[in-house]
Amino acid sequence: MSGRARKLLHFRPDISLPMSDTHFGFKTVDEQNKARMVRGVFDSVAARYDLMNDLMSGGMHRLWKAYTLAVSGAREGHQVLDIAGGTGDLSRAFARKVGRSGCVVHTDINEAMLSRGRDRLVDEGLSLPTVLCDAEKLPFPEARFDIVSVAFGLRNMTHKDVALAEMCRVLKPGGKLMVLEFSKVAAPLEKVYDWYSFSVLPKLGQMVAGDAESYRYLAESIRMHPGQAELKAMMKTAGFGHVDVHNLTGGVVALHVGLKC
Repeated sequence: MSGRARKLLHFRPDISLPMSDTHFGFKTVDEQNKARMVRGVFDSVAARYDLMNDLMSGGMHRLWKAYTLAVSGAREGHQVLDIAGGTGDLSRAFARKVGRSGCVVHTDINEAMLSRGRDRLVDEGLSLPTVLCDAEKLPFPEARFDIVSVAFGLRNMTHKDVALAEMCRVLKPGGKLMVLEFSKVAAPLEKVYDWYSFSVLPKLGQMVAGDAESYRYLAESIRMHPGQAELKAMMKTAGFGHVDVHNLTGGVVALHVGLKC
């Protein structure tokens, strides 16, 4: 891929799944519709996603991602898969760590987010393999990567258990999965956090991105996501021999680090 390439690789296998219900925020929807509805959210917010991240977190998301990078142990020559890589923050950071002898594959299921991230990376002189794909059906061979990362994307996946098993499959033995995600806050913060999430965040989304409903969904999706202990158990069931949990900012965010034995 050339230094100024802006082509996306597409991988959309035609796999039919039995119909069942799942959650979309606090709503119950047919699971076959969830991916389309999530795609609509991120199509809507893509243009203002980075600005909203800074405003919503007070810039803390940059520190959370820097911590993830540090804990990953990424180094020269490593092979890294960034799932739900969106606008490319982690892909960019990993690329600088692994150097020319390494490789970072930047992926997302949402074309608007992935395109924006790819263009940002190219504008900064980084030409990374960029693949539009579903985390539940990763188009990569077994034991391909040293590190797999997913930041603020797991909670939007319909079958989290399937996605986690796929992430384990594509990791080399001894490889790490880094799951950075909103989680269950410490009890003293709950009331303030709920007020911010459901009163402030949608209004901020309306003012900045012109979309209150998408940010209301994002707040709801955080409440429906497994907490620290439950996600740790899910990762162990998916095949990770050891899982560490790092609570950040009072549990607003947690970094789960899974080691494939």
